[in-house]
Amino acid sequence: MFPLSGGGWVYVSNSEASAGGVGALRFDARGVLVDAYAILTGTSTNCAGGPTPWGMWLSCEEHARGRVFECDPTGAAPGEARPALGVFRHEAAIVDPVQGHVYLTEDEPDGRFYRFTPAGARAAGRLDLSAGVLEVAQVVGVAVTWHAVPDPEVTGALATREQVPESTAFNGGEGLWYYDGRVYFSTKGDDRVWEYDVVARAIRVHYDPLTAADPFLRGVDNLTGSAGGDILVAEDGDDLQLVAILPDGSLRAVLQVVDHPGSEVTGPAFDPSGTRLYFSSQRAPGGAVTYEVTGPFHV
Repeated sequence: MFPLSGGGWVYVSNSEASAGGVGALRFDARGVLVDAYAILTGTSTNCAGGPTPWGMWLSCEEHARGRVFECDPTGAAPGEARPALGVFRHEAAIVDPVQGHVYLTEDEPDGRFYRFTPAGARAAGRLDLSAGVLEVAQVVGVAVTWHAVPDPEVTGALATREQVPESTAFNGGEGLWYYDGRVYFSTKGDDRVWEYDVVARAIRVHYDPLTAADPFLRGVDNLTGSAGGDILVAEDGDDLQLVAILPDGSLRAVLQVVDHPGSEVTGPAFDPSGTRLYFSSQRAPGGAVTYEVTGPFHV
C-alpha cells in the first residue's frame, strides 16, 4: 500500500497467471476507487513481492528463471528488472530500512532464505538495487551465517540454491514482513512462520502448528503486519482465513472467505491510516476478486 501526496493511496497486486504482471488500484483521499491500471507487463507468474521504504513495489517472478522487478505504483515509469537480487523461483521480498538489506524467499521444497546488500550508496533514502551482493543463509542452532552466492544470475549450470552447499533449506518459502528489527517469513511445506533477528543474526520458529495450543492456522502464505506488531498470515487453502499472530504468540482469526473452493487469500495490506484492510481471493467463482474490510483493527 502506497500513500499519495495530497491524500489517497495505491494498492498493488501481482498476477500469478502465466501472463504475469502487476496491477494497481488507486483510491482518493475519501477511499473511493478512482482508477485501475497496470504497472508491470511482459513478465510471468508474478507471486507476492513487497514494498520498499522509498515508495516502490518489488514484484517477484515465481519460476525457475524468475527475477525481481522494481515497479512504480503510480505507473509513471516502467518496471525495471533487478537480476542482481538473484534468478530463481522467487516468492517475496522485503526491505530492512535500518540495515539496508533486502530479504528474499524461494518457493521450492528445498528453497533458501536470501539477503541482498546493495552496492550503491543511498540517495534520498533509496537503495540502488541494480548491483550488490546476494547471500544465502546457513543456520546452525539459532545462529545464522550469511554466505555470498557465487553466481546469482545463474550463468552456469548450478541453480542459486545449490551454489553454497552449507546453506540451509527451507520447505517452500512464502511471505515476508519486516517489523521492529525482525524479519518474518512463512514456509508452506511445514506451515511454519519464522522470525529472524537482524541484529543478533538469530532465527527461531514464531509459529508451528505442531506445538501451538490451537493450531488452526494452516496453509501459511502471504504476510503483512499491523501497526501494533501483529503478523497477519493469509491461508492458501485450508479454510481460507486471514489469521493474526499477536505479539504474545496467540492467534486471532481476522476474517474468512467462504464458498471459494480451490482459492487462496492473497495480497493483504492496510491503507496508510490502518483502518482499511485489502486482500484478494485468487480463484473466486467467476474470477479473482479484491475486497476492502473496514476496521477498527488491533493497533
